[in-house]
Amino acid sequence: MCLIVLGWKQQPDCPLIVAANRDEFHRRPTAALDFWPDAPQVLAGRDLQSGGSWMGVSRGGRFAALTNYRDPSAQRADTRSRGELVAGFLTGRQTADAYARQTCNEAGAYNGFNLLLCDGDTLVWVGHRHGADAQWRVLDDGIHALSNHLPGTPWPKLLRARDGFAAALALTDAAARQEALFDTLRDDTPAADADLPDTGVGLDWERRLSPVFIAGEDYGTRSSTVLTLCRSRIDVEERSYGPGGRADGRRPIAIDR
Repeated sequence: MCLIVLGWKQQPDCPLIVAANRDEFHRRPTAALDFWPDAPQVLAGRDLQSGGSWMGVSRGGRFAALTNYRDPSAQRADTRSRGELVAGFLTGRQTADAYARQTCNEAGAYNGFNLLLCDGDTLVWVGHRHGADAQWRVLDDGIHALSNHLPGTPWPKLLRARDGFAAALALTDAAARQEALFDTLRDDTPAADADLPDTGVGLDWERRLSPVFIAGEDYGTRSSTVLTLCRSRIDVEERSYGPGGRADGRRPIAIDR
């Protein structure tokens, strides 16, 4: 996952609303959103190369999502798959803060990441990057936006996504809100060169990665997901995309709680 915006306790009956894009190389094998045969309580997409996931939810209302921390100079080839951190929380029973503490203790086994965890009562961020101790904190009620850097980093794509998310959240009609969230995730407006960050990937890649939605031929937005976790129901819809941003199907799934 490369961009996540979520509203925590902003709606009285739906404490968690999430809009997220997964950006990845199109050649990487992936299973679409579904219940896992080996863990039927988990609803998530799956990375078929390493077996983990970038975002998912359980029937009981546990939620986890992951973004990579972009720092190519610090990447190691001998690390474990970061996607297993999402899978571990969704298949487990630990509270979000207990899992966060455990993850911090084991963070050195992974390349840099941001991890979001919600157990229904608490929303937690866990962060790990090269050269710094892993850290975690409980997130306050509100709207939070996260990409491939520290929380609150004002990348143009993140500011656009956060503004679009806030406008969508203000809509009272659920169907209109859903489409507005997907419209926000489909924003392919590039950032001006003067506003681009320098994350060590070079100017061409900074330009390619600057929109909320990346319509690349080899690398781009593979899926957009909107998740609404309410007290009586969980609704998740994943919209998939192929090379060039070509729409490649929709998968809406609902869970009664």
